[in-house]
Amino acid sequence: MIFRVGIENDNDGRSIAWALEHPGCFAYGKDSAQALGHIADAVRQYMTWIGRHGGAKPSLAGDVEITNEETFDVYYVDEAFERVEQGHGSMVESFFRHDWKPLTATDIENALMILAWTRADLLTVVDGLSAERLGRKMPGERWDINGILNHIGGAEWWYQERIGYPSPPEEDDLPADPFERLAGTRKHFTVLLPSLQGLNRVIGLDGELWSPRKVLRRLVWHERDHTDHIGKLL
Repeated sequence: MIFRVGIENDNDGRSIAWALEHPGCFAYGKDSAQALGHIADAVRQYMTWIGRHGGAKPSLAGDVEITNEETFDVYYVDEAFERVEQGHGSMVESFFRHDWKPLTATDIENALMILAWTRADLLTVVDGLSAERLGRKMPGERWDINGILNHIGGAEWWYQERIGYPSPPEEDDLPADPFERLAGTRKHFTVLLPSLQGLNRVIGLDGELWSPRKVLRRLVWHERDHTDHIGKLL
């Protein structure tokens, strides 16, 4: 089975291999070659994950064939959109040709299932944790677990804003409680998502291109990545 991959280099010092047709399927590496080397295992794990949640998954009885469709090197721009050195401007992350494609009805149906599964995984990993444990910051970490949960909810609002759908208009209006924030921003996105079917919209914001497909790609990745992060902390 063929899996089409986009490579994103130099994102926080690492490369990411994105399985472009499968939101939430990705692999990291110190460089593009290592990320590509890891993506076949990531695909198998992803399909196992889908099956564990009761979803229909394609057979992987044969070889997993990886095709590198495109490579994107992250760069930085200043307020005048001039290229600058890392750390001196806004990071411009990957936009692949595949991100131009409008979402289909099937894409959205699958995405709603995947979003339900990623959220179930996140809530399961923090289920039963005491207030003390949720608020305990570990050495070397930017946030405690409450902070990570707040970040996930805030990022979901931010991603929607990239394509012109703020939820709500101001981030400061989001609930302070991390679980209320997660529920509110996810409710808005799951209502919004069906309205994006067939929408041929690409928006440039802060020097970076965004589309509904890219927002979905990054939003699912972001929640799965931080769920794994919390699991490791615990």
